[in-house]
Amino acid sequence: MKVCIVSDSHDRGDLLARAVERGRDWGARAVLHCGDVIGAHTLRAALALGLPLHVIHGNNIGDVPAMVRLVRDSDGRLSYHGGEADLELAGRRLFLIHYPHLAHGMALTGDFDAVFCGH
Repeated sequence: MKVCIVSDSHDRGDLLARAVERGRDWGARAVLHCGDVIGAHTLRAALALGLPLHVIHGNNIGDVPAMVRLVRDSDGRLSYHGGEADLELAGRRLFLIHYPHLAHGMALTGDFDAVFCGH
């Protein structure tokens, strides 16, 4: 399974949507956002492209209540995992965290098929 991995969109919904669209065109079946979305509105255009999005918040948390509302209204396409995510997609165990030094530590555990981080 191909995934589109993005990070640090910082309220640039237009650029995020372009990256997700490119990923979808190249065969991605899901999006992993490794943090710093800032505002929930940043995800709206990317969500409209139809791929499931898995999002963590990073060091710029933004408006958590708005994010929770967007999750509720997304018909299951948006999963907001808080500060980190431990996922299984297509039989692979994945870990998302925003911070590279913590990602390194998680990768060293050997518990995951892949570890992704932001910054």
